[in-house]
Amino acid sequence: MSLPPVLLLAPLPDFLLGPLREVAACHDYFHAPDKTALLAHMGKDIRGIAMAGGSVAPVELLEQLPNLEILSVFGVGYDGVPLPYCQQRGLQVTNTPDVLTDDVADTAVALVLMTSRRLGEAERFARAGHWTRGPFPLAYALRGKTAGIIGLGRIGKAIAHRLSAHGMEIAYHGRKPQAVDYRYCDSLSTLAKTSDFLIVACPGGTETRHLINAEVLAALGPSGTLINIARGSVVDEASLIEALDSGSLRSAGLDVFEHEPNIPEALLRHERAVLLPHLGSGTHETRVAMARLCVGNLAAHFAGQPLLTAVI
Repeated sequence: MSLPPVLLLAPLPDFLLGPLREVAACHDYFHAPDKTALLAHMGKDIRGIAMAGGSVAPVELLEQLPNLEILSVFGVGYDGVPLPYCQQRGLQVTNTPDVLTDDVADTAVALVLMTSRRLGEAERFARAGHWTRGPFPLAYALRGKTAGIIGLGRIGKAIAHRLSAHGMEIAYHGRKPQAVDYRYCDSLSTLAKTSDFLIVACPGGTETRHLINAEVLAALGPSGTLINIARGSVVDEASLIEALDSGSLRSAGLDVFEHEPNIPEALLRHERAVLLPHLGSGTHETRVAMARLCVGNLAAHFAGQPLLTAVI
């Protein structure tokens, strides 16, 4: 019995590809030298798609896969999936939630600590031998400060729990108030004005593109810090750079960028910007767990069993 054909839309790691090849016949669209030829040969047979959280499945491509049934995303974010089209066509979509919550929340807290205590600058200071000339400048404590979280979902709650342990006050903004002990702000501007650290933990996509703009950054103010572990598209990078250049924002801690893996030179040169290469969920343990879910959803679908983590 032949394995169901699956199209790969991203460079997937070996620990995912190995198990995936046991349940599906994989066709690498991402690396294909002639994508048109691949679709002409295999398009009508493809039943599934495997893709990364940051990759895109355009409608124009999906329309060339008449027997497509499921898209399995290796990641929690699925803003690269055209959900309305998939719903209309009856396609199933899965992602890998929960298993990466702790690691992403840890990364957010690390960025808060790195920006507040200037740890990246301090490490470079020590390596350069500058300590022999005098002490490193003072930084800022977390206790008593307010962390404003945009998107109090699984990851947002995990961040709030961790920062509360550092003595921080927690405020948040979302579509509606939740049954939590944290302060709810009914507008993003109010949250920014309230916050010392504004932490982006909301989904990406068209609805949240450039949600963090010049107005929000101005409300956060010259003693404020922006932290983004969500999607680069949520932040207007041009406005962020202008705020850092002018001193109207104290610092920024970023794990995601608008045009990854390219980071603007203006951000690279900023001492007050802590920049990470999108490693929020980048641990062996979490990525293997994500791979199990990604493959498990495809295997369950092709076996006629309930999906493990369905989006739709």
